Amino acid sequence: MKLITQLQKAIQEELKAALGEEKSVAIAFSGGLDSSVLAKMCSDLNRSVTLLTVGFAGSHDMNFSKTIASQLLFPHETHYIIPDEFYERLNWVKRTINCRIASHLENCIAYLFIARLAKENGFNIVLTANGIDELFCGYNQYRFVYKYGKSGIMELMHEKVLNELLLMEEIAKVASYYGVTIEKPFLSEKFIEFTNTIPIDEKIKSEDDLIRKHIMRRLALDIGVPQDAAMKPKKALQYGSLIHKFFSKQNHHHNR
Repeated sequence: MKLITQLQKAIQEELKAALGEEKSVAIAFSGGLDSSVLAKMCSDLNRSVTLLTVGFAGSHDMNFSKTIASQLLFPHETHYIIPDEFYERLNWVKRTINCRIASHLENCIAYLFIARLAKENGFNIVLTANGIDELFCGYNQYRFVYKYGKSGIMELMHEKVLNELLLMEEIAKVASYYGVTIEKPFLSEKFIEFTNTIPIDEKIKSEDDLIRKHIMRRLALDIGVPQDAAMKPKKALQYGSLIHKFFSKQNHHHNR
C-alpha cells in the first residue's frame, strides 16, 4: 500500500474515533493546510462540517479562511475579537491556566473564543488539527536541527509533541468554561506512532526547506483541498489571528 494511502487511512481511523456517532462537526479553521485537510476528510466521512474562525478585524486568518471556506463550500462562522474583550478574557485565561508561556496563553485565548463560537452555534465538540506541525516538521525549528540528522529531528519532535499535549490540556480547561470539548485526533498515541514510521524526507527535505510537511500537502491535493490552502506556508494561529500583536501590547494597556 502506498505511504500516502496509509496516511489517509490512519487519519480516517482517528477521525472516526473522535467523531463517534456525531453527524455534525465543528472545525477550528484558519484556512491553512492542516485545518483544511481535517475539514475535507470529515466531510468525506459523510459528516456535516461547520468551520469556526476567530481573529481581529483585518487579520490574515479572518480574510484567508473566508476565501478557502467559500471554495470548500462549508458553512463558516466567525467571531471578530475586539481589544477590550480580548484583554478582559486574557486576564481570565491567565488566572485559569496559571501559565506564563506566551504562546500557550495566546492559543488558550483563541480557543476560548472558538469554544464560545461553537456553543453559540450549537456544538459541544470542536475538532482541531493541532499536532500536524509537530509530527510533520511544520515549524521552522526543524530546519535548524536538520544538520543533526534523524536523531536531532526526532528529539525536537518529541519535545514539540510533549509541549503540544500540555497546551491541549490547558486549552481543554478554558474551553470547558463553555462546556465544549476540543478533540485532537492528530495527537493520539496511535497516530503519533504511525507518523514516526514515515521517512523524514517525506516531511522535510533540507535545512533550506521553507515548505515542509510534503506528504500532507500531497494528500491535501489528492483529496480536493484548494491549492492555495494545500501549499500555504505555516502561519501560527496567534500570528494569523493578530492575537500575538495584541498580546504583546498588554504591557501598554491600562490595568483593569
